[in-house]
Amino acid sequence: MLTKEYRIAMPLTVEEYHIGQLYMIARHSNEQSQGGDGVEVVVNRECSEDEENMNDNQKAFLRERENHTKGQFTEKRIHLSSRLPFWLQAVTPRVFYVTEKSYNFYPLTITEYTCSFLPKFRVEIYTKFENNNGSTENLFKIPEEEYQQITIDHVDIAFDEINPKHYKEEEDPKFFKSVKTNRGPLVEGWRQTDRPIMCSYKLVHACFEVWGFQTKTEEFIHRCIRDVLLLGHRQAFSWIDQWIDMDMDAVREYEKKSQEETNQKVLSDAEAPSDVPAESEAANNSTKEISEID
Repeated sequence: MLTKEYRIAMPLTVEEYHIGQLYMIARHSNEQSQGGDGVEVVVNRECSEDEENMNDNQKAFLRERENHTKGQFTEKRIHLSSRLPFWLQAVTPRVFYVTEKSYNFYPLTITEYTCSFLPKFRVEIYTKFENNNGSTENLFKIPEEEYQQITIDHVDIAFDEINPKHYKEEEDPKFFKSVKTNRGPLVEGWRQTDRPIMCSYKLVHACFEVWGFQTKTEEFIHRCIRDVLLLGHRQAFSWIDQWIDMDMDAVREYEKKSQEETNQKVLSDAEAPSDVPAESEAANNSTKEISEID
């Protein structure tokens, strides 16, 4: 298992981020869902820290919160069939998905990813939010000798390089300026000077216990997770004028409508038949996919 801690500072307060995160996830899932791929919401309901499917570590983590109100549980299926290399599509079920289970007791959350087709695959993410720029050390209270082995990765939403295929100038914090809050653009050193500021601390365990593939695959999983964190948090800030006036009721209603639309899009497209690629094309594409993991 490979563990890393990501710290993502944002020019927001922890209270504002609660709304912005829900808006961003709902909108991002909708925009990324098409052609049978995307995020299907299976369950979205209230929950407690004593859910029977949670392990003891998860329950203990959630009991740390000061406000013992109920949380929100979501279960999602992230459909990936057409995004797999063709050689892998040939041996996987036609409807291939990763299951995401999330327990949101803001400002503490737990998210886990599993896949029935890959029983040795598991990702577990513990998250805490604080009103600072990522300066708190060992927020997760890990034994010191173990903590020294964990890589701390400070993610800069403005100046870290993003995958070019996801780049949009209007979502670039170096250029974006909020009309409603007057925040932005973010300049070099903004995490030391901008106020308000908060940080999302994420302790990420990536596990793929398959001999000969474990190290490379776990590193690859972390690269993918970092890319998603960077893109999502850039969007949460650059979309601030769309969500800053929402309260919790309004964002939950937006979330509900967006999830219904996304489910309809993913499931209806998934039922449509797809063409089988030619063997030569499959071979070329599979080689490309393997080289990308390297």
